[in-house]
Amino acid sequence: MSSKAIDYFSTGHPLRGLASRISYRVRRRIFDLFMEVMAPTPSCRVLDVGVTPDRTLIESNFFERFYPYKRQLITTSIEDASFLEKEYPGCLFIQAGGEALPFIDDAFDIVFCSAVLEHVGDYARQRDFVNELLRVSRHFFITTPNRQFPLEFHTILPFIHWLPQHIHQVILGSIGLEFWSRTENLNLLTPGRLIDLFPPRVEISLYKYRLLGLPSNLVVWGNC
Repeated sequence: MSSKAIDYFSTGHPLRGLASRISYRVRRRIFDLFMEVMAPTPSCRVLDVGVTPDRTLIESNFFERFYPYKRQLITTSIEDASFLEKEYPGCLFIQAGGEALPFIDDAFDIVFCSAVLEHVGDYARQRDFVNELLRVSRHFFITTPNRQFPLEFHTILPFIHWLPQHIHQVILGSIGLEFWSRTENLNLLTPGRLIDLFPPRVEISLYKYRLLGLPSNLVVWGNC
């Protein structure tokens, strides 16, 4: 299998380096929040959904870098990131081939999923994806960019993502960003839309990480 990454990061953009440094700081603080609110122990079985084969950006696979209990850490992705097993001894990589995660119900104590939800498709597919995360774990911690933040981090363009989605997509296509103009590759969420993805029975906590005083990233966690 090829380890070439899907370019979810716009790696060729001239501002990618600056964006990556900002992203790294944001994700480090999100990881600290994870450790605080989820309080994993060395015996907790943890699943990280959505690891990347990218090895060029400092923020890639930050969870694997920071998480201390790697022997209880399982990683998964639709892409081949098997190199993680060598780079972070103790963790295990299992490639997912379809919409369903390749794990039994309640296989894990905690599922961690960062910056994946906006890439799984339309709202129905996002809801199905959330239900899969809830199926395989008793506790969840999920992050996604906030559509209400003025800068869209994938395209590194301001404001146009506030337009109705179909208009936003037409503009992206017209300026050569066809990849990002497709719903299956980018479907941003507001806080309200994110909360609505969860079944009513699930109690969740919502945290808005702030960048320059404005909420840039959404974090939800809770128990299934």
